[in-house]
Amino acid sequence: MFLSMMQHLQFALRPWLLLFSLIGLTAGYASAAQPSLLIVSVERSAAYEEASRALLEELARGGPAISATDVQHMLVSEWSSSEALKPRLWLALGTQACSALVKRSHQAPVLCALLPRLSFEQVLRDNARQASPQLSALYLNHPFSRQLDLLQLALPKARRVGVLWGPESVLRDRQQGLAAAASERGLQLVSAQMANNEPVFKGLKRVLEDADVLLALPDTQVFNSGNIQNILLTSFRARIPMLAFSPAYVRAGALLGLYATPSQIGQQAGVMARGVLQGLPLGLPEYPNDFTVSVNENVAHALGLSLDANDLTQRLKQLPRMEKTP
Repeated sequence: MFLSMMQHLQFALRPWLLLFSLIGLTAGYASAAQPSLLIVSVERSAAYEEASRALLEELARGGPAISATDVQHMLVSEWSSSEALKPRLWLALGTQACSALVKRSHQAPVLCALLPRLSFEQVLRDNARQASPQLSALYLNHPFSRQLDLLQLALPKARRVGVLWGPESVLRDRQQGLAAAASERGLQLVSAQMANNEPVFKGLKRVLEDADVLLALPDTQVFNSGNIQNILLTSFRARIPMLAFSPAYVRAGALLGLYATPSQIGQQAGVMARGVLQGLPLGLPEYPNDFTVSVNENVAHALGLSLDANDLTQRLKQLPRMEKTP
């Protein structure tokens, strides 16, 4: 009886044991076979592990079984001390890992994931590099077109979209891209430009006076852990709903969130990685194909709105894609 139970437990856990063996570090790493794909991150956070699992599951779906030496996962601190590793593809999870890989030359292509577009472009600029089939990214944020489409689905009466631009956004000339996407949809931008070290609330006040909705962009100089609570409180008091780019912001008080989960990013990264391992070029940076919409029901109720996250998600997915918009 006990033996039968142990055999059943071993069978049930087998897929998970295989999965964790793929993303774990092996003893005697220097003597291990060369991996085809080497995942690099600065820590073993839940988000990075979730993305890695989804990536490995996608690779397993698209080909033969993966051995522990085909895919390996290292921390930046561990990888930096090893010069012998020569995978066919590098995958950096997060901005810090991307920056660490880009600083060193590699024969194999480098794919950066789980980072916003602004962060990837900052890494490129810091290292005098350009995006190419040898150095590409899977962005964490979504194109302006998708964000504005969600706003129109959720808030059809909103016409004036408030935006706070940080200094880095000007350097990348993204304002023109958002203005074009807004114009195509009959929307008007209400913008405020933040200078270096300028308090956010001066610009926020100007924007909230004229906007129907506030669009938060992943610019850490504007939206960060130090001021997001005050931004949310100020916009709520002004009865101006916010579309955010993370589930944490929705839980904190944003009306809507549009984001890709680590699993969604990992699955798409797995598709991209499989192409490279099959001999295809990496390709230029991509936005997430899949996404999640969430709603803060308490905020919606306080604003007199009735929104269904699942309904918004399905309707947004049915719209034609316009990924050319930055």
